[in-house]
Amino acid sequence: MLAIAGSACISASAVFMKLSGTNAGTAAFLRCALALFLLVPLAWREVRRIGPRPVRYQVMDVGAGVLLGVDMVFWAASVLTVGASVSTVLLNVQVVVFPLLARLVSGTRLSGRFVRMAPLMLAGVALASGAIGHPQPGSDPVAGVAFGSAAGVAYAGYLFLMRLGGGREHTLSPVCLSTAAAAVTAAVMGGLWTGIDLNPGWPAWGWLITLAAVGQVLAWLLITSALPGLAPSVGAALLLLQPVMAFALGIAIGERPTLTQAAGCALVVAAVWHNSRPVRGRRRAAR
Repeated sequence: MLAIAGSACISASAVFMKLSGTNAGTAAFLRCALALFLLVPLAWREVRRIGPRPVRYQVMDVGAGVLLGVDMVFWAASVLTVGASVSTVLLNVQVVVFPLLARLVSGTRLSGRFVRMAPLMLAGVALASGAIGHPQPGSDPVAGVAFGSAAGVAYAGYLFLMRLGGGREHTLSPVCLSTAAAAVTAAVMGGLWTGIDLNPGWPAWGWLITLAAVGQVLAWLLITSALPGLAPSVGAALLLLQPVMAFALGIAIGERPTLTQAAGCALVVAAVWHNSRPVRGRRRAAR
């Protein structure tokens, strides 16, 4: 339930970012920088209460934050090229990358169900992006796929490192440190690529503040708390609910994905549902 709630918060992020009217670098940097105004006091209070987080886990947090910053810049660029709804679908190539990282690094076995469902998930992502079928008029599927895929790979690395360092006493500290690292990364990457506008004006500030509070602080606190208790494939699959929610929100603000893109989203939903169902043998054992 925590992972689903966090996914709901993230699903709204693309809409907030698009409504802000800012470029990719500006949105990625300011969402992290603004979030720190909330996270730093909360993390400081946590450290005073239970002590500092071990250094080796702080290193993981920083590494995760660097990947998160890369993810955010590419993801924001994807929003601007293919739309809020479709960009969130593209981000979820992580549903395949994340379990593979767990397999390579920690030896976590891939379930047979995940192996069977992964091709369907990827096919759904390809349809939703417009890479297969008909894209939304005015979008750029080639650039969108490139930016979205790069964001998805970086996102998978972020989730993997946060999972390795999670499941301990600290909840706020890792999110705060990774967000700070993401802000620095987004500032460097965004500054070199798109430039950063530190005075976007209103209503851009309002949407960016909402993006930071909901899509950054609340979302990652929920997801960071949830991931350590989930198997890698299940955690990644549940987070794939983000594009479904984002698809509906994108339509609500006037985006009009094509029928093939809607079919791709439906395929993703079906694959997520099948992959996250309890195994019958386990249910019998529980009884």
